[in-house]
Amino acid sequence: MATPLAASGRPARFAWLLAALSVPVALLAAPPAHAASADLVIAEVYGGGGNAGAQLKSDFVELANAGSAPFDVTGHSVQYLPANPSATATWQVTPLTGSVAPGGRYLVKQADGSGGSLLLPDADATGGIAMAAGAGTIALVAGTAPLTCKTAADCAADTSIKDLVGYGTAVIRETSPAPTLSATLAAARPDTLADTDDNAADFTAQAPTPVNSKGEGPKDPPKPPTEPGDKRIRDVQGKGRISPYADKLVEGVPGVVTAVDGSGFWIQDPQPDADDATSEGLFVYTGSRPAVAAGDSVLVTGTVKEYRPSSAANQTLTELEAPLFSVLSSGNPLPAPVPVRLPTRFSAAGDLETLDLQPGSTTLDWLEAREGMLVSVADVRVVGATTQYREFWVQTRPKENPSPRGGTVYTAYDDPNGGRLQIHTLGEAPKLDVGDTLLGTTSGPLHYQNFGGYTLYASAVGTEKDGGIRRQAVAPLPAKSTTVGVATYNVENLAAIDDDAKFARLAEGVVTNLGSPEIIALEEIQDDNGALTTSDPVVSAEQTLTRFTAAIRAAGGPAYQWRQIDPVDDQDGGAPGGNIRQVFLFNPERGVKFVDRPGGDSTTSVQVVKGKWPWDVALSASPGRINPGGAAWRSSRKPLVGEFDFRGRKLFVVANHFNSKGGDQPLHGRNQPPVRSSETQRLQQAQEVNAFVRALSKASDGWAEVVVLGDINDYQFAPAMDALTGNGKDLKPLITTLPKNERYSYVFDGNSQALDHILVSPSIRTVQYGMLHINAEFADQASDHDPQLVRLPLLNLLPLNLGLPYTTR
Repeated sequence: MATPLAASGRPARFAWLLAALSVPVALLAAPPAHAASADLVIAEVYGGGGNAGAQLKSDFVELANAGSAPFDVTGHSVQYLPANPSATATWQVTPLTGSVAPGGRYLVKQADGSGGSLLLPDADATGGIAMAAGAGTIALVAGTAPLTCKTAADCAADTSIKDLVGYGTAVIRETSPAPTLSATLAAARPDTLADTDDNAADFTAQAPTPVNSKGEGPKDPPKPPTEPGDKRIRDVQGKGRISPYADKLVEGVPGVVTAVDGSGFWIQDPQPDADDATSEGLFVYTGSRPAVAAGDSVLVTGTVKEYRPSSAANQTLTELEAPLFSVLSSGNPLPAPVPVRLPTRFSAAGDLETLDLQPGSTTLDWLEAREGMLVSVADVRVVGATTQYREFWVQTRPKENPSPRGGTVYTAYDDPNGGRLQIHTLGEAPKLDVGDTLLGTTSGPLHYQNFGGYTLYASAVGTEKDGGIRRQAVAPLPAKSTTVGVATYNVENLAAIDDDAKFARLAEGVVTNLGSPEIIALEEIQDDNGALTTSDPVVSAEQTLTRFTAAIRAAGGPAYQWRQIDPVDDQDGGAPGGNIRQVFLFNPERGVKFVDRPGGDSTTSVQVVKGKWPWDVALSASPGRINPGGAAWRSSRKPLVGEFDFRGRKLFVVANHFNSKGGDQPLHGRNQPPVRSSETQRLQQAQEVNAFVRALSKASDGWAEVVVLGDINDYQFAPAMDALTGNGKDLKPLITTLPKNERYSYVFDGNSQALDHILVSPSIRTVQYGMLHINAEFADQASDHDPQLVRLPLLNLLPLNLGLPYTTR
């Protein structure tokens, strides 16, 4: 019912409200943002909705018209900025429509919290901004473009700002801020709507009193349903990916609880229809562990939401939010799980959210049509090891690109291995490696999440059978051997602050598994304090490298020396503050000499220098970096180039860590095929390294022996690899000398794939090359990458890969 108005036109206080409070805050005064408004003003601000102790479930901003004529808010917006905005913080925008009557109110609903029981009155505008309860800034703006001001002075100069309220410790406010607020306190202007451009004077802290344009106040708490409504789960899910009832309230939806986790529960209709395109399961989001159990028969009332985890490229999960539910009975039998039998075709092309489901035709449609339902797999092989998040990957199509060690190899963009399925255990997860088998049935509801997409949330897990894979190893070369070994190893953000165990594990890999190679290119060596802090000037990695080389000696390895170049602080990507870089380790005891030549630093580009003889060539600086100021290397690791001498044999080694795949759309996403936006920068990087290699070859009449290696962050079939190799003319990717089912150094989402590479110039013909699978396939990892090794015999006549002499396979 409508709330009665006081004589001033302001709604009378509701019986549920707390007594008004005023909390003084003494801060330095800031300039007013604009001239005082004579009509539309911000009347009330509340950011504690749904917090612990809150009665209201939602944040809100209430506007009021102090003028004598209606005020059209179409084209205006309410915007929010954190109290102490960072350099990357942006104003969040809620557009407005309609008008505000003279003396009237206008309610802008913002984000819901998990607590509270009272609902706002029907909002005049709705946003999704999660406002901070205690401190922040709200602006009323004549326009919908996000503001750019980040200081009180800059905002004061912005004429598009019609009114502004900074509360708590907000640095952007009018003169002094309004009081610090809480789950029970809002900042409210008095009924007179006086605007003096001083937030401290114009606002007091009091219990929140939201009112909409109809003069309505908060709604009574809704009651749990007692009778089934007119919608079943299949109606809510609909025949497509987006529910026909998205953002609408559905009441009394019946179902049986099939599983429960810490943020909600799944229900399924025990009386399904015959339509294969409509799921009979649904997730009910509660925000905390609900008081239901599997087998409960329930009725659920809630708002249908299409929850899109993280990226806009992901698909959505249809769920009920802000639920009210009644348990009618307990101990009911659960519906039988549907065995996972996925179609061979992975997906239709285009934006999947615009297409009808064809569950009998494609993998992604089959999964979507069973979202929320109980499904099962039986006797499945593990293709992605158990993680700390109780997740692993299995293969439902065992003959799909198997590796000799039990994984599934990613061989082409048009073959994403659609038989892979992620398992998340609702209880304790077994510790599984690639190649292990889960015997018997694993079952639970099918969910959709950010990492991995469609995921079986297992309430029943099969029995582990060990697949028997072991960490591969090679023996060191004899002391007098004329063969030289060159390896690449991504050590996953190694920093001096890491514990001894990480250093020891990585050192064991170098000594025991790689056989102490003569030259090693390391990727992801961080500075001495790692990513512990993002604002310090530390870029040196001397302590990190001192600890690592000492750990190698302690593991029985040689006394490696190192060469590297400190990057410019926070200019090479990776974890903020970590300053990752590539590093050369080399073993003088085996006759390796590093040719030191001054002039190399973080910003100087290394050049190729032609020598006296036609075949003679050198570097202008060693170590040096390839074009570090070039656009290709912006916010990315610059290649490190070194000149080595092994018993009179000159080698040029280029250590790389190309741009990551961050920003690429997922294989399971809404857009098919997915857009790989990160390829653009890697393609540019590959072209620059290729140009450098061609310069070495040209200056030496093709005699220069060049090894290009590292974390290329791309596949052997990717455009960047074609550019790097010059379509096979300038460099040979050694991974192509391996059988197709052995071409991988990394496991992601159950796909064994090649991100790390070693490539050699045509002048290097005979090699011993292979992967050392010691990390990526195992639940217990020292790094997420596997190292690889090439050995270069002095006898270099035939274009052959003789293979590595593994002592453990």
